[in-house]
Amino acid sequence: MSTSPDKNDKQAIKIALISAALIGLLAVAFILFLPLASAFVDQYFSAGLGLKDAAVIAFFVTVITLVIFAVAAGDGLLGELQFMLSGFFGFFLVLWLLIAWIF
Repeated sequence: MSTSPDKNDKQAIKIALISAALIGLLAVAFILFLPLASAFVDQYFSAGLGLKDAAVIAFFVTVITLVIFAVAAGDGLLGELQFMLSGFFGFFLVLWLLIAWIF
């Protein structure tokens, strides 16, 4: 099965033209997509909450979560207080910074 060099050249030119057309279409699609992308970035990556508001939200989420943990553990709210306090401050710090970062 030997193919002639002319046939291979025609196939190569055909593939090159189709590839060039696809690259051109992708470039046009990218140019048309830019305004939509900039609107998305402007809407969803705005200033957000800030550290003060995030601290308030993190405080209440942490208190509610640790009260639920303490009641579920069976020791009540005063049962192993040293672990609850260290867990509270660690959980609060992580939630505070993550809420401020995400929102």
